[in-house]
Amino acid sequence: MTSVVTHFEPSSGKETSARLSRDSPTAKEQRRLKDAASTYSAVSAFRQWRRNNNNNSSTNNNNVSTATVRTTSSPAALGVAATTTATTTTNTGSRTTASLTNGSAWPPGDRATLKKLEQFPLVLSDATMPEEDLSLKFLALNALDLTAPASDVLLKNRLKSWFQLSGHPDGFAPAGPGTVWKRRTGGSENTERMVYEALSKDAAMKDCIPRYYREVEYRGDTFIELQDLLFGFNEPHVMDIKLGTRTFLESEVSKTTARPDLYQKMIAVDPTAPTDEEHEQRAVTKLRYMQFREQQSSTCSHGFRIEAMKLPGGPPITDLKTVKSHDQVLETMRLFLSGRQETRRKLLERLRELRNRIEKSEYFLTHEVIGSSIFMIYDNEKVGVWLIDFAKTYEVPEGCKLTHRREWQQGNHEEGFLFGLDNLISTLEEIDC
Repeated sequence: MTSVVTHFEPSSGKETSARLSRDSPTAKEQRRLKDAASTYSAVSAFRQWRRNNNNNSSTNNNNVSTATVRTTSSPAALGVAATTTATTTTNTGSRTTASLTNGSAWPPGDRATLKKLEQFPLVLSDATMPEEDLSLKFLALNALDLTAPASDVLLKNRLKSWFQLSGHPDGFAPAGPGTVWKRRTGGSENTERMVYEALSKDAAMKDCIPRYYREVEYRGDTFIELQDLLFGFNEPHVMDIKLGTRTFLESEVSKTTARPDLYQKMIAVDPTAPTDEEHEQRAVTKLRYMQFREQQSSTCSHGFRIEAMKLPGGPPITDLKTVKSHDQVLETMRLFLSGRQETRRKLLERLRELRNRIEKSEYFLTHEVIGSSIFMIYDNEKVGVWLIDFAKTYEVPEGCKLTHRREWQQGNHEEGFLFGLDNLISTLEEIDC
């Protein structure tokens, strides 16, 4: 029997026992001694900062704590000291921002590791140590290919147990157990952070999105820390479905100048797609190209497209953007469900509840939702459905109310978000497992 999951289950007694054993004073002391002796002084310094910061913030949730740690590795191995200074502001009920600067020197010949680890230092926190589920035997974060020091076998296992299904490959990294960092993309405002903060305060919607923890600034980049939706699932089936009949902002297609580069992109996909006039001009507008691109998938007809899928024992399948016909959509869904009638029932139950909450939401009444996805996941024990990706979610002009179902016309801000959710539900209802 499966069950719908909107949050992660508490650790089992066995897991709790293992964690208590690991966190015994002797075990902690052994880990700290190992850190102090490590040739990777930046790793050691960062861990010391995390410990100090966690201790400080746990005693006072409304203070600003600053921890400065100086660790010196073995002179024979390195001969240099590393200083790491970090400031973390913690304020219960508000956004948390952390910044870190690292002036440490690394052993010659290990610059590649340094570069990768600098991108996402939180993967070196004590939170990534061994209690998490290591049952996922793959890593699809190819662009990061994060590398741990040789002594950190457990961290290496952590990275191997995590994968990114879709989206920008340099935009995510695993953080603590059950959390990920997502990089801000485009613009000076962290739009996605603002959406997560708003929906997290909405009693009806907070269980429909990944849990939001904080915003993090590091070396000029801004990240948000979110619930890792894969955590707690064992060899899961995973699917990312992008919703809407329009997946571009109105501002992106406001220019009417025909562009030769977009014409070349169009004929590379389908040489017969341009009109006679476009062939003559050898150029197309941005709007024309974006609409052409959406016609290559089920976006226009169904209001959703299957972005990516992961089945147990195999790598993520991401070449699904040309799944267009209804028969192709049904066949892909059948492959995802693997004949599990009870799982289909639970997914439909969760999707209908999500739709009901969105229809009643004041927030969604006044916000266009572009490029957001439904994230569906299940294993032998539980089922989860979440709404994710809000980098292109914006408030519409005052007085504008959205149905998320009407046909889009320039200026009405309709994007077919609920039209797509309607069709996703009806498609799953149609499948006979």
